[in-house]
Amino acid sequence: MGLEDELAGKAKQIKGKANDVAGAVKGDVGQQIKGKLQKGVGKVQEAIGKADRNVSTHTTRVDD
Repeated sequence: MGLEDELAGKAKQIKGKANDVAGAVKGDVGQQIKGKLQKGVGKVQEAIGKADRNVSTHTTRVDD
């Protein structure tokens, strides 16, 4: 699950950056805000993915 979250987070950050820039070019503050929020959500999702992968690689499963 971690790698998928990382990649999805990166994609959201890219979409957010595109919305932010497009909003700036058009003078659309709402679109800029939407872009900044998308980037923030993407950063959080990427961090969760990295943490999940980190935990997965540093733990071992014990069968009962």
